[in-house]
Amino acid sequence: MSEQVSRRAMLRGAAVAGVGLGVAGTTGIEAAAEAPPARGRTMIGEPFRATDAPRFGIIGLGNRGGGMLPLLLAIPGAKVTALCDIRPEFAQRAARTVTEAGQPEPAVYTGGDDDYENLCARDDVDFVYIATPWEWHTPMALTAMRNGKHVGVECPIGLTLRDLWELVDTSERTRRHCIQLENCCYGQNELRALRMAHDGKFGELLHGSGAYLHDLRELLFSKTYYEDQWRRRFHTKIDGDLYPTHGLGPVGAYMDLHRGDRFSHMTSMSTPALALAEYRAEHMPPGDETWRERYVKGDVTMSLIQTAKGRVIHLAHGVSSPHPYSRLNHLAGTKGVFEDYPPRIYLEPDMSGHEWGSFDDYASYDHWLWTDVGPGPGGHGGMDYLMLYRLVQCMRLGLPPDIDVYDSAAWNAPFPLSVLSIRHRGASIPFPDFTRGRWRTPHPGTDSEKPA
Repeated sequence: MSEQVSRRAMLRGAAVAGVGLGVAGTTGIEAAAEAPPARGRTMIGEPFRATDAPRFGIIGLGNRGGGMLPLLLAIPGAKVTALCDIRPEFAQRAARTVTEAGQPEPAVYTGGDDDYENLCARDDVDFVYIATPWEWHTPMALTAMRNGKHVGVECPIGLTLRDLWELVDTSERTRRHCIQLENCCYGQNELRALRMAHDGKFGELLHGSGAYLHDLRELLFSKTYYEDQWRRRFHTKIDGDLYPTHGLGPVGAYMDLHRGDRFSHMTSMSTPALALAEYRAEHMPPGDETWRERYVKGDVTMSLIQTAKGRVIHLAHGVSSPHPYSRLNHLAGTKGVFEDYPPRIYLEPDMSGHEWGSFDDYASYDHWLWTDVGPGPGGHGGMDYLMLYRLVQCMRLGLPPDIDVYDSAAWNAPFPLSVLSIRHRGASIPFPDFTRGRWRTPHPGTDSEKPA
């Protein structure tokens, strides 16, 4: 056990330190956007090979992995054949969930930090789902693809630009998809606004907002919620937007990221880091290990991203100060504006004056996933179930995924780019083009047609 803890601590330290090396170690700010040589053919529009019963292996069965397992088991055709967690009791509990759902008992891997490699090597796994602490995401995803498996990763999929480029290169070389899961693109409001945007209801798009504003102070200081309290420790190492994908994914879809537009450059700033220390003073006993920590992550990070078409996206992150949950989810164009939390809308010529209209009046724009499939067992209001449902459907029918490795890398890039911008007093940082010039290529996204 001491060797395992040491191994995990060493990987965590290297991953956090690598955020700095992955951006600030370049020869200059402009080098942040430089693309390495291509390693294979593009994955844009690459379909899954049709398989009637996709077989899943899950690595990490704690809060998120354990919660997603029942949703996956509820999807017609999905099979769970292998499970992995360093805590045997978590893996065994998940195995019982599988058998109670009427499926054969899955293989279980609990042999320590590297046992996930054995799961990735199995012949009866088509897709590996990774729900572990952040520093494990990239090495596990790379191992899965190198073993011939498609992979889906909880956010973030990578902590550095070097991570993200390696994921892109490996996806192209192995011809296996790497997908950002827990992407918040399949909510009812998000998909309705997306279809309205593509129908021209907002006119020419101008700007949008996305965020992850979620008071996590109690959970960050919990001794049990995050294994080894790994998430709070990121706040002691780096200052930047640590969770950009929840807010950026939907706005990127509205603006047709990599389907006619791309992120061009961004600038970031952070507030002082005060709230975690205040919370510690009020809630943690004297002598607790947390009193040895110094917090450097600003309580709120704000970024502006401009696209190649000149559109502007406001991105915010804050988990250490009081704030009701919000992802902002805002979109504006020359004909009107949509705002979420609570949802409301103003469109011309449907409305006039200065009064908001009801978003419910536009239910006719609901995506077929919501009208024909529905939220299922739930998960973030149903978006988690529909995200998995659509993934399984694409695998069964041999369709390209709605979200590919280029989308996933771009949504995650504000993590390291914000660190670099903040270190350079809000400098404008060029955004990598993970498609290597193919961002104008039309291809399906989350605004998908219903299969025949």
